[in-house]
Amino acid sequence: MITFQTPLDLVRVLCPETPVACVRPERVATAASWFQNNFPGDVLYAVKANPSVWALDAMYSSGMRWFDVASLEEVKLVADRFDDAVLAFMHPIKSRHAIERAYFDYGVKIFSMDCEAELQKILEATDYAKDLTLIVRMAVSNDGATMPLSGKFGCSGEKAVALLQAGRAHADELGVSFHVGSQCMDPRAYRVAMDAVSNTIMQAAVTVDIVDVGGGFPALYPGMQPPELQSYVDVISEVFEEMPVLFNADLWCEPGRALVADSTSIVAKVELVQDGKVYLNDGAYGNLFDAAHCKWPFPMEVHRASGKTSVLQKSFTIYGPTCDSIDVLDGSFDLPSDIKEGDYIEFGMMGAYGVAMSTRFNGFGDTQTYRVRDSISQTMYETQEEQALRYENNVIFLPQRQA
Repeated sequence: MITFQTPLDLVRVLCPETPVACVRPERVATAASWFQNNFPGDVLYAVKANPSVWALDAMYSSGMRWFDVASLEEVKLVADRFDDAVLAFMHPIKSRHAIERAYFDYGVKIFSMDCEAELQKILEATDYAKDLTLIVRMAVSNDGATMPLSGKFGCSGEKAVALLQAGRAHADELGVSFHVGSQCMDPRAYRVAMDAVSNTIMQAAVTVDIVDVGGGFPALYPGMQPPELQSYVDVISEVFEEMPVLFNADLWCEPGRALVADSTSIVAKVELVQDGKVYLNDGAYGNLFDAAHCKWPFPMEVHRASGKTSVLQKSFTIYGPTCDSIDVLDGSFDLPSDIKEGDYIEFGMMGAYGVAMSTRFNGFGDTQTYRVRDSISQTMYETQEEQALRYENNVIFLPQRQA
């Protein structure tokens, strides 16, 4: 992969006509190593966050062998690349074809479910296999999350009790899982969730082999200052010891955003500026889906190949390239007052759900990928002293996003 020192160097050399993903594999490696060294259990990378082969390779090179996959295509992607990968099919609803092919063609034995109909589907598609690990997805509070995910999946109450009992009758190993919501800002959310799950296990009166605390671990976006990641691990470790599960039960987690968010920035070209509007060649249907829909800020910097931009700031609305009027980023943004066609805007913290969310709508969607060495993104894996030093050296620039 071609490497540039900075995105500005890339812009000056290439003057790219399509959006560019500026990637930093070493950041993925750092995050993956941190989780494997600090989480007291098995770490499964949630492939949906970023399925790029460079990111998967960085994970694998750092020792990651467990992967949370959500589709047959993700199963194929990881299994064909890594012979010794352990795949967990953690989407609670799967087609019979996907279950069958995952089990018989790729050796997948771990399946998630949140209803008895899905359990029956898994059993029939695997010909009532005796070596299945069945994980019951439970619904829990998402009160601590910036982006709640509690509306679609998860069982609770009597349904959860019945599913645990039914799953225990067929599982070689039985597990429980939940998701506290994306970008969880309060470690205590895991305690609340694990306590609720414990109550259900006691009502079901079954033995449980695995507790999967899911994802939700945060990244360091501008204006968001989550607690240190170690505080999340400390809470999870403490509560796990109190849960009514087997003495030798396994503990899992499924980080996605926390492993890749700060690894990638997206560089988009300015196609037109008029009447306080900036039109880019990337947007809500492309790599900037999260920037358009999450409604939280992302670090930004403007690059001009021919020289410096104005220090004066002006408020702009940012639009993507498609003909759809909803292809727009939420809010207004302070950008250099002299921003013009041919300039480039770099969006940081786009490693999670950036390239993974890009579509082909209106014929747009092509993205080039290059490695760079510097970053405008903050990271949870630096010390506060290291972060302060980067600010002092003006390494990053964070324009103020206005409501």
